[in-house]
Amino acid sequence: MIKYSLKCKNCSIEFESWFSTSKEFDRLKKLKHLNCQNCNSIKIEKSLMAPSLFNTKKKTYEKNSDKIKDIKKKLKNYQKFIKENFEFVGDNFAYEARSIHYNNKKVKRRIYGKASNQEVKELKNEGIETDIVPWINDKEN
Repeated sequence: MIKYSLKCKNCSIEFESWFSTSKEFDRLKKLKHLNCQNCNSIKIEKSLMAPSLFNTKKKTYEKNSDKIKDIKKKLKNYQKFIKENFEFVGDNFAYEARSIHYNNKKVKRRIYGKASNQEVKELKNEGIETDIVPWINDKEN
């Protein structure tokens, strides 16, 4: 559907009308099916019309921006808790998790570190409790 601003050449009145396609206006005009609603003249022409655009992207972005800030704040709080209560083992997370799980003589401790998705999947398959936490670098806004 397309909306045109129309103008009557006879009485100079302007009005709007909807058409299924841009060619539909030309077809109806040629068949003399378009007429002025004021004076009934068939001397109708399209006039210039500015499109009506809505910038919903900005509003959506602003809403999402607040949500993103809130989520980042919560993630940073989780990270702070993890850093204060867990031991960082770096890239050796999978090795350390298996070592703690399978060695009964080793002291049970809470750890965090880096592991690939495949390593996490394997740990879970072995019955080793693991969770993935999205990590935000301290330097990120």
